[in-house]
Amino acid sequence: MRILSAAALAVVLSMGAALAEGASALRALDTAFDSRGWEGVGRLELGRTGFCTGALIEPDVVLTAAHCLFDPDTRERIKDNEIEFLAGWRNGRAAAYRNVVRSVIHPGYVYLGPEGADYVAEDVALLALNQPIQTNSVKPFRTDRRPLKGDEVGVVSYARDRASRPSLQEVCHVLGRPMGSLVLSCDVDFGSSGAPIFVMSEGEPRIVSVVSAKAEIRGREVSLGSGLDGSLLQLRTLLEAEEPIRATSGPRVRRLDIQSRRTSGGATYHRP
Repeated sequence: MRILSAAALAVVLSMGAALAEGASALRALDTAFDSRGWEGVGRLELGRTGFCTGALIEPDVVLTAAHCLFDPDTRERIKDNEIEFLAGWRNGRAAAYRNVVRSVIHPGYVYLGPEGADYVAEDVALLALNQPIQTNSVKPFRTDRRPLKGDEVGVVSYARDRASRPSLQEVCHVLGRPMGSLVLSCDVDFGSSGAPIFVMSEGEPRIVSVVSAKAEIRGREVSLGSGLDGSLLQLRTLLEAEEPIRATSGPRVRRLDIQSRRTSGGATYHRP
């Protein structure tokens, strides 16, 4: 069991306060020019439960957060045929529309409902699309290693107050790397779950994490990112298998979910 405790996050936050203050503001990607290069980030329509953010990492594979694939009310997996990826969704139109035909979650991930902050490091999923996206404007992103504490990262996400177009935060920082996850100064909100966290490498953005949750500690907000190191190989293997393994049970721990809140030890957690 991997749990990010309030005390651990408080230590990370106090050590990284100066970095958090150096984060840039969110910038809405309102026009085609603004969105150029980011069309591979899209909205995931999740049946009747709402939406998350996802990013293309292969022409027919989307990376997102595992908890996005569960209905927070019933705690059941959302059916693959009820999920749609809207690449580059902006002002009512997408650069490409694709249905999901298969999904796999990290084999170590357990969804236990709308309370808790557990399994952040394993909160990763891959979605197979019904057809590859092969347009010139929508390109898959490469992935990279987990960044170090103090590194600059960025995030492109949708959220409840910016559901019609994505927003870019060019600079936020890694405040810590507890237990395979990331604590970040990035600005996220409900709907940002699964949003890609980037580093710039060799002149291109590469995905190093996805948004799992946000936490409020002593009045300061931080975001939590899942780990990708070693996870993608496992997930790709499962996606290619005839019958992918899906975790359905596990130890009793408290879980965070969309629009839920728990206060403990001075920390409030939210599932974006």
